[in-house]
Amino acid sequence: MEQVARAVVQRLQNAGFTAFYAGGCVRDALLGLAPKDYDIATSARPQEVQALFPRTVAVGAHFGVICVLEGGYEFQVATFRCDEAYLDGRHPVGVTYSTPQLDAERRDFTVNGMFFDPIRGEVIDYVRGRDDLAAGILRAIGDPAQRFREDRLRLLRAVRFAATFGFEIDPATWAAVRENAEEIHAVSAERIREELVRIFTSPGRVRGFDLLDASGLLAQILPEIEALKGCEQPPQFHPEGDVYVHTRRMLELLPAQTSVNLVFAVLFHDIGKPPTYSYDAAEDRIRFSGHDKVGAEMTVGVMERLRFSREEIDAVAEAVANHMIFKDVQSMRVARLKRFMARPHFQDELELHRVDCASSHGMLDNHAFLLQKREEFANEPLIPPPLVNGRDVLALGWKPGPKIGEILEAVQTRQLEGTLTSREEALAWMQAEFPGKTA
Repeated sequence: MEQVARAVVQRLQNAGFTAFYAGGCVRDALLGLAPKDYDIATSARPQEVQALFPRTVAVGAHFGVICVLEGGYEFQVATFRCDEAYLDGRHPVGVTYSTPQLDAERRDFTVNGMFFDPIRGEVIDYVRGRDDLAAGILRAIGDPAQRFREDRLRLLRAVRFAATFGFEIDPATWAAVRENAEEIHAVSAERIREELVRIFTSPGRVRGFDLLDASGLLAQILPEIEALKGCEQPPQFHPEGDVYVHTRRMLELLPAQTSVNLVFAVLFHDIGKPPTYSYDAAEDRIRFSGHDKVGAEMTVGVMERLRFSREEIDAVAEAVANHMIFKDVQSMRVARLKRFMARPHFQDELELHRVDCASSHGMLDNHAFLLQKREEFANEPLIPPPLVNGRDVLALGWKPGPKIGEILEAVQTRQLEGTLTSREEALAWMQAEFPGKTA
């Protein structure tokens, strides 16, 4: 990709325009990381960019941005600009084409405000971003409050950059984040969700969690997590502390690379505890009766609010609803256990169970049991092809209806437990147990 990006810059420069790499790709390269994409800033106007390249899309021509399709890649090519007033906390009402320095000074953070000329191999830095990058400091360009008023998503981006790159946030920038946390509601749910996903799927998720909390953004975006603070738990099962501490500890125990579904299942698995809290004085015991089911319903609400996909919502809500079932796995019949383990997101749920236990009472016997069973069942499908089908049940004289499914499930149960191993055995058993009906 970099060679193609360089060729785009070269063509612009050969045509007499100034052109540089801009923003995050410069930052990443200076950090020794492979950039995920290359944005290009240029003195060429949008129509001049379109005239130079045969395949373009005017994704943001009003703001001077043209998408250039070259060599199988997409590059955002933006004209150097100054932004006019921001009225919606996201977009300027218009832009004025300007110089590289003025373009750099309108950007969010100094580490994202550098340019790089790949033809000459030079960093162009008008905002002292290279110094901040070397010092590990995240600093807003110019007036921090003004930068956040222009695009309030920058409040979350500050947390993400600090968490993912290990930056310390400049005190003035941090103060502006905290002062403006309530303004995050001006940002669309989709944009908030994307930043949260990036924060929580990064290895720096715990620092991101702490920064969201300390900034006040957590209380604004996820009040269901904020409500976990001070929600006490039975000390014999949760010596680590309240539900908030428990959830944070679980985030610490997750592997560096973690799926979206798993990390949000961790965040939401106990959000049903505050509304189901009760104290039994006679037994001197704290209870959270039904918190798994209540939490699953709340999870659906939170994730719908943040515009997650239906597939993600269903998977995370199922993990929350099922997380207490793991305590019963050693007493399950084989058929039920196999069905439980065969569900599509079982691996994430198993990892949720592991960190849930490891962060609290430390008893991992059910986890070890499931690992043993997974190895034991590994030589054949957990759910093998059925021995019989609905037509076989109808042939016994049963009419279409719920009973068909019940009979097939009964046959499958015995197949999973190994008592029926062939179609002939299944048909004979079915005939004996469910003799045909004609009425």
